[in-house]
Amino acid sequence: MEIVKIDTAAKTLQKIEDYVAEERPIHIFLNKRHYATVMCTPKDLKEMVFGHLLTGGMVKAVEEVEKITVKKDFCHVNLKTSINLETRLKLVGQLSRVIPSACGGPYRPQTLKTLKKINSKTAVRAETIQNCVNNLNCMAENFRKTGGVHAAAVYKTDGTLLAFAEDVGRHNAVDKAIGKCALQKADFNECFLTLSGRLTADIVLKAARVGIPIVASIAAALDSGIEVAKKANLTLIGFVRGRRMNVYNAPERVLLS
Repeated sequence: MEIVKIDTAAKTLQKIEDYVAEERPIHIFLNKRHYATVMCTPKDLKEMVFGHLLTGGMVKAVEEVEKITVKKDFCHVNLKTSINLETRLKLVGQLSRVIPSACGGPYRPQTLKTLKKINSKTAVRAETIQNCVNNLNCMAENFRKTGGVHAAAVYKTDGTLLAFAEDVGRHNAVDKAIGKCALQKADFNECFLTLSGRLTADIVLKAARVGIPIVASIAAALDSGIEVAKKANLTLIGFVRGRRMNVYNAPERVLLS
C-alpha cells in the first residue's frame, strides 16, 4: 500500500509503496454452531483452526475431526458423531467469542487442576535450541517485509524443521505450527516449540496440552507462563539470544554438550 515516509534528519517527505501485515476474521463453526471468531493472518487457516481446537482442548486427536472446510472468512468443522459437542464445550468452558490478534483468550487458573504432567525424557542440545530460535528470523519473510507478525516453528530434537508459521497473533502462529504437525501425525513428545513472542500462560498451555516438552522463545517469560510450565513439568526457555538463554523450569532437558 502507499504510505508517507518522513525523515526528520533529512527533513524529507516521500510517498512510497510498502508492505503491511494483513488481519482478517475467521469465523469457526463446530457442527454448524459458532465456536469462535479469530482475528488472524489469512494464511494456513485450516492448520490454524485445527491447531486452535487441539491446543484449546476441544479435540484430542486428528481422528476426531471428520472434515474441515474453509471458504473465505468461514471455517466449518464437522466432528465425528461419537464426539459429544456439548460435553466438550462444558469441559473446556468455551462460549462463543471473538479472539483478537493481540491475545489468545482469557487464562483461567482452574485449568491447571486438570493439566497433565509431561513425562518426557526428551533432551536437546543448548546449541540446537539457540540455532533453531535464531533461524526464526531467517524464515520469517512476512516479518522482514512488514515488521507486524510473529513466527513459530516446531522442530525435532536434532533440529530438523517440522513446521513453520507466521501470523499477526503469536498464539495463532503457534496454533498454525502445531496444527501442521498434528496433521502430519508428528510425535509431539519428541519435539520442541520455538517462537518469537512472550511466553504467557495461554502460549505455554497450548504446548502442554499436546505434550510438547520444551518451549523456547527469543522473548521474555511471564510469571503465568512459568506457573503453567511448572505444573506441566515443561522446560521453559526465554531470552534465547546469541549464545545465551534463561531456563525457567526443568533445565535437565537442555544439554550443554
